[in-house]
Amino acid sequence: MTDAYQPPQDPLAILHADHEILVVDKPAGLLSVPGRGEHLADCLLARVQAAFPEALLVHRLDRDTSGVMVFALTHPAQRNLGLQFERRKVRKTYVARLWGDLAQDSGEVDLPLIVDWPNRPKQKVCHETGKPALTRWRVQRRAPGETRVKLMPHTGRSHQLRVHMAALGHPVLGDPFYAEGPARQHPRMMLHSEELRLHHPDGGAGTTFRAPAPF
Repeated sequence: MTDAYQPPQDPLAILHADHEILVVDKPAGLLSVPGRGEHLADCLLARVQAAFPEALLVHRLDRDTSGVMVFALTHPAQRNLGLQFERRKVRKTYVARLWGDLAQDSGEVDLPLIVDWPNRPKQKVCHETGKPALTRWRVQRRAPGETRVKLMPHTGRSHQLRVHMAALGHPVLGDPFYAEGPARQHPRMMLHSEELRLHHPDGGAGTTFRAPAPF
């Protein structure tokens, strides 16, 4: 971690709960799963399991990213959702505020990513050994010195959106790893998982879960 871990103490924000799945709105600054050491034990998974002991992890969001996360409430649901993520059947939409003014109104970043071992958990672009990573983006709004975009990742690599936007020269505002100088000086990282579209494990119906960005 880049600073002392002081997670927010917001009450659990439940977006949906039924017999198979639980969907919550994760606050920025809270780990999805425990880190190494007792001081990093507080996390969304622990808080969810305090209220829903049967809850099982399906996917993660970075500590500083907020937004929609789904948990399984049964092992079959966990397997079903896990396969949907693995096979890229889950449609994910993020909102971000980026440093600077993007020249185009939409585009995509197709750059392979791999962990930057000397600086882990940071990731980096590597054309020799990186895993394929594709992000599509679309401008929502422009403001002086920044651009608000929707990000649609096709793959789900660690830090993918953050590294891809930084590679464009437009890092996510407030990003503690990939933004520098004034771009980094924000009260939080301006990246939010706004929408998840998936097939419900019980019956396969297409279902959409949303949480508006708090910025």
